[in-house]
Amino acid sequence: MHYAGESAALLTSVCWALNSVCFTLAGRRVGSASVNLIRLLMAWGLLVLLHLALYGQPFPWAAGSVRLGWLGASGLIGFAVGDAVLFEAFVLIGARLAMLLMTLSPVFSALLAWGFLGQTLNAPKLLAMGVTLGGIAWVVWDGGDREAHPHLWRGVLLGIGGALGQSVGLLFSLKGLAGGFPPISANLIRVSAGLGALLLYFGASGRLRGTLGGLRDTWATAAIGLGAVTGPVLGVVLSLVAIAKAPMGVAATLMSLSPVILLPVSHFGFREKVGGHAILGTLLALAGAAALFFV
Repeated sequence: MHYAGESAALLTSVCWALNSVCFTLAGRRVGSASVNLIRLLMAWGLLVLLHLALYGQPFPWAAGSVRLGWLGASGLIGFAVGDAVLFEAFVLIGARLAMLLMTLSPVFSALLAWGFLGQTLNAPKLLAMGVTLGGIAWVVWDGGDREAHPHLWRGVLLGIGGALGQSVGLLFSLKGLAGGFPPISANLIRVSAGLGALLLYFGASGRLRGTLGGLRDTWATAAIGLGAVTGPVLGVVLSLVAIAKAPMGVAATLMSLSPVILLPVSHFGFREKVGGHAILGTLLALAGAAALFFV
């Protein structure tokens, strides 16, 4: 099939956008902590079934201690910590701004690759980073968003934390995927580690029952379930197909279109004021993020 990778990448972006809207709506009803724990429980169950169907076992027991360590750390940082702050950003500043801040992830990834993997940062890459930062700053510093989101700066800091958590998790994932380890198996290990860490944390703090109490909200549970399917399960699988079937730069660019998709959703669905500055700033940030993969 022609353009299978590109189509998968575009569908991935749609999944990320839908995923963020679901978690924003659910988080405003039951809290971001409940959303993070419940969606990992749901995603873990689906991934176990998928792994059993594909590989004949519910968990990749033969992964090895070193690989389990890298992927476990990746899941702890990415799912338990990074997504926890990102989901709180969803609640405070909405899906559009939070997902726009996630375009910082390629910037953080490039800096981490430079610092820990020895990859070079040439002048065009630095310029692309500056363009990305400039586009985000243009959107965030506008007065309209300050009026719409009274906790704007707290939400911005949390969104930046989410982007950093994703990048550190990716760096550790690269170590765990070395040697051709199946990505679906790797994702199951990551989700298991993130879920285990959250269960221990909420259990030790006596908040487990209250956090799982979000399941009593039928509407929120349905939204979390849809978000779990379109995020850690379907979105991840589509992203793997995209990277395998399309050039990395093209796939990464198409997968980063969520903030653009969310512009009309924020305007018509969340009744946010989305002016020309937001549209131009979003496009500028995405252009900078995309350029990182081509220069």
